[in-house]
Amino acid sequence: MKSIFGSSQTKINKQKPLVSIYWDSQNVPFTEEKAKLMAAFANSKGRLISGKVYYNSKSGNHFFTEKNLGSIGFTGIDVPCPLKNAADDRLMSDYLEDIHGNQPPDVAIIVSGDGDFKKLVLNQKKLSKKAIVVAQRGNVKQNLKIVADDFHFVDELPNLVSNKAVIQKDGKLPYITYDDAVNCFIEAIKTAVREGRSTTYSIIASLMCQSQRFPNYKGVSTIHKPDGTKFSSFKNFVAAVVKQGKIKLQNDEILLV
Repeated sequence: MKSIFGSSQTKINKQKPLVSIYWDSQNVPFTEEKAKLMAAFANSKGRLISGKVYYNSKSGNHFFTEKNLGSIGFTGIDVPCPLKNAADDRLMSDYLEDIHGNQPPDVAIIVSGDGDFKKLVLNQKKLSKKAIVVAQRGNVKQNLKIVADDFHFVDELPNLVSNKAVIQKDGKLPYITYDDAVNCFIEAIKTAVREGRSTTYSIIASLMCQSQRFPNYKGVSTIHKPDGTKFSSFKNFVAAVVKQGKIKLQNDEILLV
């Protein structure tokens, strides 16, 4: 007898594992380059649904803002507290909330060498899920390293993602973040207006591919949403920007609001 759950079960089995990143920036310094490599690495393990970076705005030892983080698909979690383990406690609290939420991660990537996160790793494994630790050389506790399902040093990321054909030979990632794609899009509209050209879909798409500021944009398929999915067409991307209120459509032309 054919199961009434057959088709839906097949669909579930084909879904990629959901991946979340928990980054302790006080233990492993955060940079945009590392973040892009980390996102590529996460997507090689499944589908990245969340990237959280924990920092203390009062410490003065971080060189990014929440706006910078958002542009590359990460969320900044500021823990401005003088207590030593405040950021660690917040990271653990968020992890527990995620694991019991609507989209619990199948794979948790902990970017830290702090031994306190052994509890997180063991909890993830207890739930029959995977825990990956990525740490800085010379700054990792052995008790954390040995319990992880997979362990890597952060300087290994370029090789890890290039081996899976996620990064191009020239060292540039083969995608562009959604926010950067929107900026590239707006730049193309302004260029068309300045040059006295129409702002139809085809012209704007062509100008975006010619952008010097955003060389990673090579078509709508290279736009990388924070959840790892892609737009099915350029028109769908334009519709998303319209929904944001940044542009409007008029007589088959794209206009800035």
